[in-house]
Amino acid sequence: QVQLVESGGGLVQTGGSLRLSCSASGRTFNIYAMGWFRQAPGKEREFVAAISRSGGSTYYADSVKGRFSISRDNAKNTVYLQMNSLKPEDTAVYYCAADRTFGLPRTTYEYDYWGQGTQVTVSS
Repeated sequence: QVQLVESGGGLVQTGGSLRLSCSASGRTFNIYAMGWFRQAPGKEREFVAAISRSGGSTYYADSVKGRFSISRDNAKNTVYLQMNSLKPEDTAVYYCAADRTFGLPRTTYEYDYWGQGTQVTVSS
């Protein structure tokens, strides 16, 4: 089992940047693929990005491709989401998630563990 804690959210102006972090408990972090999702008020939780166990493969939603970058440091049990060129439509609660798989899960039901979320607000 793994526990996830997100941090780094906040208020930023359009065009600004934020880096989210997700710290995981336990000593087997590198057996989990990691993902970032987001949920805006009144909307379903949506996929943002995923990274494989080793960090060698990544996948992004079309809406964030070229602006967001996911990375991980297995020695620190941490996954990151660097968000650049932020837009008001990026405003949401951002969640990290973990799944014990070799692939790149992209749906909520594939992930077994979730953090509590961190709010990102982009002002226009």
